[in-house]
Amino acid sequence: MKNISLLAIACSLLLTTTVTFAQNAKPSPAATTSETLANGATITINYSQPALKGRTMGKDVEPMEDKVWRAGANEATVFETSKDITIDGKSLPAGKYGFFVLVHGGEWTLIFNKTWKQWGAFQYKEADDALRVAVKAGKTKAPVERLTYTISKSGAVSLAWGNTEATFHVR
Repeated sequence: MKNISLLAIACSLLLTTTVTFAQNAKPSPAATTSETLANGATITINYSQPALKGRTMGKDVEPMEDKVWRAGANEATVFETSKDITIDGKSLPAGKYGFFVLVHGGEWTLIFNKTWKQWGAFQYKEADDALRVAVKAGKTKAPVERLTYTISKSGAVSLAWGNTEATFHVR
């Protein structure tokens, strides 16, 4: 009888732990990528990784045409640089920025906004933009299920999701 009671308690604890873990699992987990460039600037991108899960970008899931997107999920994506840099030839002072994207056809406007601590793009204000850079979006070599950022030592920063990739250059 004592063994049956202990087994019942153990099963109950296991079930409670499993349910708690399942409730805490995030569909868009937090991710960070960071790189120190040749000029000594450290670039860090903090974001959440949404997954396509069979959905179509621009139709079922962001980014939507002509609508500001947080370039991730949950809180706004944060782009941080330890030193003054240039992005595709345009100056950006050292600091933290909310990183947003505005898609218009094959052109993506990359937005570095002074308000970095915000949920999504719901409080986004164009007046707070520190820098906007236009880039052409291209195709990935293979589909990317989860939004992924990469930073190379040479300063190429890429955002890849689905079959789309946008790259900009930091110096």
